[in-house]
Amino acid sequence: MSVKEPDLAGPAARNLEKPLNVQLSNWAVAYIKLHHCHWFVKGPEFQSLHAKFEELYDWAAEKLDELAERMLAIGLRPASTLKEYMSLAEIRESGDPSESATKMLEGAASDFGTMAKGLKAAAETAERNGDSATADVLNGQIEELEKQIWMLKATLSK
Repeated sequence: MSVKEPDLAGPAARNLEKPLNVQLSNWAVAYIKLHHCHWFVKGPEFQSLHAKFEELYDWAAEKLDELAERMLAIGLRPASTLKEYMSLAEIRESGDPSESATKMLEGAASDFGTMAKGLKAAAETAERNGDSATADVLNGQIEELEKQIWMLKATLSK
């Protein structure tokens, strides 16, 4: 059984460009939203949540970079402007500095769920186009998102 190599900058890789840019944009918006939460979280859990949101935005930056570099490696052009990110992202920015810590955690868990779903669809597209390496990157990100969703939901449990 032979392994089908990705068609660098060919039709198969181009089939991935839009779905990957949507996911890249989700990571970029998540990065900004997590910064917002880091800056504006309040309440009795401030210390731990302030640190957690910083950990999450650092992690989002790593995943954003990982995905953009994978796109470049297979000959695709990653989105790189705020305008592109906002037009492509499936998650939306937040801007309410009075939002409760609970709402921030619920929002992050919801966003991560949306992102995991989108990454699954993109991974399936990558597999259909013979790019198992890109699918592996996406599946790794899904695994990490699912763990973070579990942790955020556990934090919200009473």
